[in-house]
Amino acid sequence: MSNVIPEVADVHVGRQAIYDRHGDVVAFELLFRNSPGARSATNGGALATSQVMVAAFTTVGLEELAGGRPCFINLTADFLLGELPVPFAPEHAVLEILETVDVDDRLVAGVANLVERGYVIALDDFVSGSGHERLFELASYVKVDFLGSTPAQRRAVLDVRRAHPHLKFVAERLETPADVAEAHGRGYELFQGYALSRPAVVTARTLSASRLRCVHLLGLLMAPDVGLDRIVSLVSSDPALSYRMLQAVNTAAAGTAHRVSSVHEAVVMLGTAQIRNWVTLMLIGDLTEAGEEQTADILVHAQLCRLVAEDNGLSGDEAFTAGLLDAVAGLLDLPVGSLAGKLPLAPIVRDALLDGTGPLGDVLATVHAHEQGTPDAAGGAAVLTRHDVLTRQLAAMAWATKTAYAIRSN
Repeated sequence: MSNVIPEVADVHVGRQAIYDRHGDVVAFELLFRNSPGARSATNGGALATSQVMVAAFTTVGLEELAGGRPCFINLTADFLLGELPVPFAPEHAVLEILETVDVDDRLVAGVANLVERGYVIALDDFVSGSGHERLFELASYVKVDFLGSTPAQRRAVLDVRRAHPHLKFVAERLETPADVAEAHGRGYELFQGYALSRPAVVTARTLSASRLRCVHLLGLLMAPDVGLDRIVSLVSSDPALSYRMLQAVNTAAAGTAHRVSSVHEAVVMLGTAQIRNWVTLMLIGDLTEAGEEQTADILVHAQLCRLVAEDNGLSGDEAFTAGLLDAVAGLLDLPVGSLAGKLPLAPIVRDALLDGTGPLGDVLATVHAHEQGTPDAAGGAAVLTRHDVLTRQLAAMAWATKTAYAIRSN
């Protein structure tokens, strides 16, 4: 089995705070960044939007980025027209319509559909006479660019505010204390800009999902009669996909007591439509393709955990998930708690990963001891001999090889 280390990437999301009149942070705008020190985006359009969504929701995590506050995310026309999916629930972000988007009947209809589904809309860099007035009745926020507008244009916004009292106005790109004072004096509700705070870049390490698996999974999800077991099998075969689906569940379950114990449960909770949406954005936003052999060691580790657990009358799915996260954490050189602690895991999986306790903790200890060449140091948790574990490892290797071949052949 290959010892090639799966491709690890750093992902970066910029966030800039949005303040209320009291100076409290009430929201963040999420921005694409390609490096920790980047001050602006190098990619634009659907690519940048896709990368921000994938990074924010399935890698870094919204809770870490925003701490429960709303996030503003820029959308291009592709998303507004329904040509690309908005994969998260309405309560998780404000959809910001860029000033470069041409507003025609199709776009108005697309935005109306999003609003009907519960999404909140903001108009970015609004200037009177731009044509975005057609969206006033659908929008909740209007952002005014102080750096890019003239005093006369900003005065004209006052008439808009009087005519549309339901709209909240955000003064953005406030560069100086004078800008802040003007915005306060004109009655703006929200404030954003360098005079208040510069964007901060949040970086997280992740695995690059195999583009081949994503293409295969997307094709599978398009079939009208796709079976859940096939989806679970394909997601489980890619550590990056598995982890991202678990993160997506974490976002979907925010504020609830729901916990998942396996990739199978994560797939069920998200549903085929949501998974299809996320995979579509991964294909657009992920620039790196991980080779099939690069994930072999992680898959063997997770599958070995499954087989050892099943030999001891435990859930194979729960053990596979524990083994998967355990291996991913080691690969990313992160404490396993920094991954497992962010996910809505069932207690048996969480205890095994965070404390090494419980029946799955014993399974992990057995597998670790075997992989390190000291199977007798497993703590006596699993009633398997050295030969038994070796046999299970060979079976896990055969499964991983067969899984990779099946994916390449489709």
